[in-house]
Amino acid sequence: MDLQTKQITLLKLIQEIQGYAIFLLDENGNVETWNAGAQKIKGYLADEIIGKNISIFYTQVDLAKNLPQTLLAEAAKNGTAYNESWRVRKDGSTFWGAVTIMAMYNEEGKVYGFAKITRDLTEKMLSELTIKQHAENLEIKNKEIEQFVYIASHDLQEPLHTISNFAYFLKTEYAHKLDDTAQMYLEFMLQATGRMKGLITNLLDYSRIGAEKTLSEVDCNLLIAGVVANLDSTIKENGATIRYQNLPVIEAYEIELAQLFQNLLSNAIKFRDKNFAPIVEITASKEGNDWRFNVIDNGIGINPKFAEKVFLIFQRLHGRNDYEGNGIGLAHCKKIVELHGGKISVKANPVSGCTFTFTIPLNPDKPR
Repeated sequence: MDLQTKQITLLKLIQEIQGYAIFLLDENGNVETWNAGAQKIKGYLADEIIGKNISIFYTQVDLAKNLPQTLLAEAAKNGTAYNESWRVRKDGSTFWGAVTIMAMYNEEGKVYGFAKITRDLTEKMLSELTIKQHAENLEIKNKEIEQFVYIASHDLQEPLHTISNFAYFLKTEYAHKLDDTAQMYLEFMLQATGRMKGLITNLLDYSRIGAEKTLSEVDCNLLIAGVVANLDSTIKENGATIRYQNLPVIEAYEIELAQLFQNLLSNAIKFRDKNFAPIVEITASKEGNDWRFNVIDNGIGINPKFAEKVFLIFQRLHGRNDYEGNGIGLAHCKKIVELHGGKISVKANPVSGCTFTFTIPLNPDKPR
């Protein structure tokens, strides 16, 4: 097949392409050829458009900015020009066009025309706009919820504080006038208000997670050393051993990550096997695009059917008489891990205890 035959074959193929508008322009931007894709996207038949200037495809806004001539001048100077904006069809409707204009030069290096390729990206652009709008709406809703939680919690604190104070005054100042039953009732009231205060504080802490996201390089060895120091009295009281070494330096939200490890270590110590001193081991490894952390304990373990329930806010698997707490610590952990773009899970160990596993992406998303 000689060169001329190949060129004719190529031109025929271009004429039949329907996904792209591909056509030639003269040096002034007037249409010289027209393919099936151009007809499909723009709506003109060949004999209706050949000889017309490309300005016919542009909106009044773009014409006021002299965009057609600007793109031709850019292509003539640089070889190509690219632009995305609204384009006008024959029937007056618009579509979002991705346009590439390539200059054609003669042997003397002078521009004698242009090749223009247009693709209709309306559906893609609208999908992206919908996703963006949904994300913006979700962010607004989240802020409204956080504000509601803060206001509601603040308003609850005042009457709760009043009830707690007066119950305490009754218990202390009128102790000699109250029988044992009345004293017991007041003790129940004080315990209940104390738990309620704790719930409100925990709820506020939960709503604030990720409020000020600042990514930084975090040495997990130093971070956990600080967490262990914070838990020193709890660790000594329970005779616990915390093991970790050779942990990575990762990109993370340092304050939230410290809270995550503190909650997991506190949880491991609290749900200890009464027959053994708590031992908790922290390991990390790189898997694909994530850091995978394991927090392994020798505690009471977990029933597999509750492996997901434990991460729900205010969910408790044990009575208050057995283990203290409001059932929010692991919900904090889940929210912090998801803030980084990772996942968290728990499973029972073969012999005793359980393993909490969570991932942190190598490159967490920057806050928007």
